[in-house]
Amino acid sequence: MMNLHQSAEDKTKNDGWVVFVPHTLPGEKVLARIFRNDKSHSQADLIKVIEPSPDRLDPACELFGKCGGCQYQHLSYEKQLAWKTRQVEELLQHMVGIQASVSSAIPSPKQWGYRSKITPHFKRPRDGKIGDIGFLLAGQRSHLVDVVKCPIAMDEINEMMPRIREETRANTKAYKKDATLLLRATQGRVETNHRTPISETVSTDAGDITFHFLAGDFFQNNPFILPAFTGYVADQASAGGAKYLVDAYCGSGLFSLCLAHKFKKVAGVEVSETAADWARRNAELNKISNATFLASSAEAIFADIAFSADETAVVIDPPRKGCNEEFLNQLFTFGPSRVVYVSCNPATQMRDLQAFLTAGYKISAVQPFDLFPQTRHLECVMVLQKIKPS
Repeated sequence: MMNLHQSAEDKTKNDGWVVFVPHTLPGEKVLARIFRNDKSHSQADLIKVIEPSPDRLDPACELFGKCGGCQYQHLSYEKQLAWKTRQVEELLQHMVGIQASVSSAIPSPKQWGYRSKITPHFKRPRDGKIGDIGFLLAGQRSHLVDVVKCPIAMDEINEMMPRIREETRANTKAYKKDATLLLRATQGRVETNHRTPISETVSTDAGDITFHFLAGDFFQNNPFILPAFTGYVADQASAGGAKYLVDAYCGSGLFSLCLAHKFKKVAGVEVSETAADWARRNAELNKISNATFLASSAEAIFADIAFSADETAVVIDPPRKGCNEEFLNQLFTFGPSRVVYVSCNPATQMRDLQAFLTAGYKISAVQPFDLFPQTRHLECVMVLQKIKPS
């Protein structure tokens, strides 16, 4: 086996032909069976590991390889971090055509039991019964694997899973279609069933800041790394001496409020009025008076920003699809001195980076964070500085 692929399939070459084999590691000798030939490569099933890598571990979950949730449980955590760092380096080289310095991925304080939210699925009942309750089978888009316990979920979630699964199956008549359960650990008390939401609000801390938000809303699912994560973004956003901060895609205020102490004024922008309202509530909850929040499309925010561009840093944390051209054009027209780009999808981040370089920005720092141990996913923080005319 030659190289670890992003999907946690290793790839090998046979006379120049690439073969992808899941759950293998570089340097291993394996027995595999090819089941599909594509135009540029083949797909194979792993039959047996003949000579294992010294980095191979026994997976902690008996469903590893069946459940599609984790890809790296068989790889030592040190090597997981090294691979995620290398992944960003290779994307920079292959997609942008540059070799930039990438700092080593910052590890999660917890490698297991870190997820504060999971969403098991199940198909609509058949013959009056609910079948598997869990996650997608690896490599499948519709078939599920039954998950009784998830080792990357927080203990509070796993403690409640048996009761919730039992109650769900006992309430079969309530479900006419496929459904998804929302299980979220919170510092407060949340109980929600299909009929009566007892409480829709959850609470979590990021360092000294407490956040309240709706249980179904997006919020980073690894609370244990949030202090280091938001602290790094705060230090980088303020490093250029900017007095003002614009937080695009601000959600319920994670970066706006965690960074507010570094700036004279903060403006958070969120397309969802509900999320913007929660950001305002969180500012009030934490007695932060220098942050305001606008409900507006991220593509139309800078006309409402009165800050001087030369004294402004911008934090952007877009969805997986990245930033669209309209947003980037408005951002470049505004011309902030410093941009901190946070991304859960480094591939779209690299695509957007090309536009930043063309618009007169340079890379100041690239820092991966491992918010998702045992999986292929990561967060990448890229710091971009506007080049001053000579």
